Amino acid sequence: MRTVPDQLWLHFGGTPEDPYADILCIEACCTFQNLLDKRSRFAPSTTSLLAFCPLPWLVAPTQPGDDTPRWRMIPACIAEPLVGLTLPVRDIRMLCGLQREHYTGFTRNQVPQPHEYFCPMEALTAHEGHENPSMRSLIVRASMTSAFVDPP
Repeated sequence: MRTVPDQLWLHFGGTPEDPYADILCIEACCTFQNLLDKRSRFAPSTTSLLAFCPLPWLVAPTQPGDDTPRWRMIPACIAEPLVGLTLPVRDIRMLCGLQREHYTGFTRNQVPQPHEYFCPMEALTAHEGHENPSMRSLIVRASMTSAFVDPP
């Protein structure tokens, strides 16, 4: 099954010989059933997960005003790609925005899995929400470096 989250942030790492991608997916869950579906899709499993980056995405500019193609920012790419890039996923984290009543009930009655993070929907959609100290703190906790006393 192909999964396309509402937002997907990729962190590329490793070397050309041993590349990987870490993923942070952000999901807006408008119903409780949608939340359960998303939780099951991103639950840890014993199978491998691969991230595919299509060629048009790889050769597109990194950001507006900068003509640097994305592939130049990926350690695994040592030459301009001719086809899409498939990388193993080393780690995945999921941030779910929930409707206020679902968020309140969820915080009272559920236990998030270690890769799951939750916030009220309005925190995801707020203007300048990325400046909100609570959201910034949540994103820092979702970072893999939060698991270490002294991050590398």
